[in-house]
Amino acid sequence: MFKTASTLKLFYFIALFIGLASCNEDTIEPKGEGLIEGVVISAETGVAIPAASITTTPATSAIVTDENGRFKITAVPWGDYTVSAKKNGYGAETVAVAVKESKKAAEENISAITIVLSKSKEQQASPERPYNPVPKVDSVDAPIAVTLRWQGKDPDKGDSLKYDVLLYVSGSTQKNIISQGKSDTAVVASQLNYSTTYFWQVIAKDNHGNVTNGPVWTFRTADLPDARYLFAKSVNGNYDIYSSDGAPTNVFRLTNSFSREWWPVMSPRRNEIAYSSNAGIENHIYIMKRDGSDKQQVTTVPVAGYHNQGIGFAWSPDGGQLLYANYDNLYRVERDGSGLTLLAKAPQNRHFRAVDWTSQGSKIVMQTIGSNINDSEIYIMNANGTGMALLVDNVPGRVESPSFSIDGRRVIYTQDVAGFETPEGRQLDARIFVQNIDGTGVVDLSVNKPAGTNDLNPRFSPDGAKIIFVNTSNDGISKKEVWAMNAADGSNRVLLFSDAEMPDWK
Repeated sequence: MFKTASTLKLFYFIALFIGLASCNEDTIEPKGEGLIEGVVISAETGVAIPAASITTTPATSAIVTDENGRFKITAVPWGDYTVSAKKNGYGAETVAVAVKESKKAAEENISAITIVLSKSKEQQASPERPYNPVPKVDSVDAPIAVTLRWQGKDPDKGDSLKYDVLLYVSGSTQKNIISQGKSDTAVVASQLNYSTTYFWQVIAKDNHGNVTNGPVWTFRTADLPDARYLFAKSVNGNYDIYSSDGAPTNVFRLTNSFSREWWPVMSPRRNEIAYSSNAGIENHIYIMKRDGSDKQQVTTVPVAGYHNQGIGFAWSPDGGQLLYANYDNLYRVERDGSGLTLLAKAPQNRHFRAVDWTSQGSKIVMQTIGSNINDSEIYIMNANGTGMALLVDNVPGRVESPSFSIDGRRVIYTQDVAGFETPEGRQLDARIFVQNIDGTGVVDLSVNKPAGTNDLNPRFSPDGAKIIFVNTSNDGISKKEVWAMNAADGSNRVLLFSDAEMPDWK
């Protein structure tokens, strides 16, 4: 009995020892390992960085890169790590890496990384000041669309530069940014004003945020050419105003907006242009300088009426006032918008439309029109609004666009002699006629007009010897062209401008 109990105790002791030994073996079994190797390079040059300090989290070994920028950390237990690289003159950088479980030997279980260090901002030299401007400093006669050029460099090898370009005029509080964040060393400055001194400055920035302001350079644009012709042009359904000295290559755009600007008329002083614009939805009269600058709204009561989309206005002979139509009212207003005066009322159920004022100042001619676009006639009256008399009767076909000769003794206008009338107002054979202000001496000036076309919007040339006008196909959709012909008999028809309309010639 004693032996049996002793034997059982011995058996339990041996079993417990074996169990404890087995548990101890599980806790001390070594975990697998791998190695991390990599290279540290410069962000600016791509060249290896030697002697960079390498540390990890969780901590392993702390080492430095060799002369080739390389490092190797051995005996790294499996797991996730962050590897940090530092060196004086550079910003520190950290990269995440995983040492994965593997059946490979530790020296074959490799996790490879590349760490890119950027130079510290304080270690980076700023760009040099931009230099060698074109146009040259204080140059003159620059075109109104000029290419600005310059040169620039950065002391740090491998740095890239980008530029902002500012442009402004003397006395302006607003510096316009015409180019921003571009690497090009050239930019086009367009739609400049003539006879204007411009200031411009280039700001250089490197890819580390260092900024260098260049010097302020100046140039002056050329004087305004003697652009005696005005016309409007439609681009994608939007109208703008242009001027020209008559050469096809010298066409100058004076307006450029999403609103409709058209019906330009040069002041008798030849220093300003009046035109109509729907910038405020309703058509109003604006004025601007001959180069398109200093645009100002004149009217507060709009140019409006039957079939009147801003057409009905004219300068006074001295250029100090404007005459314009507003429904059945004919107003006179000072060029600065003051002094609005009712000059005349249209006949019953009529509205004023196109108007003109003799250069002598004694007479006014105007078209009146009903709700039907074909229902129109021409009246003449004294400049004070008295003595209104019918000049051209309401004949079949549209009658419109009256204006005076230079001496004020004759009136020019158009009439569709085909007598064709549709609700849309299409014309089949619109011709230009001239007659004395007493109604005598009617002459058809469109005797040489091509068949199937209309002659429209006539005005006398500054010397009275020619007529400037529009010719276009009667299909109603073709492009319009501006022509000139002899005022005496309509001979010598000459094309002046293609894709143009609403001409004026002063």
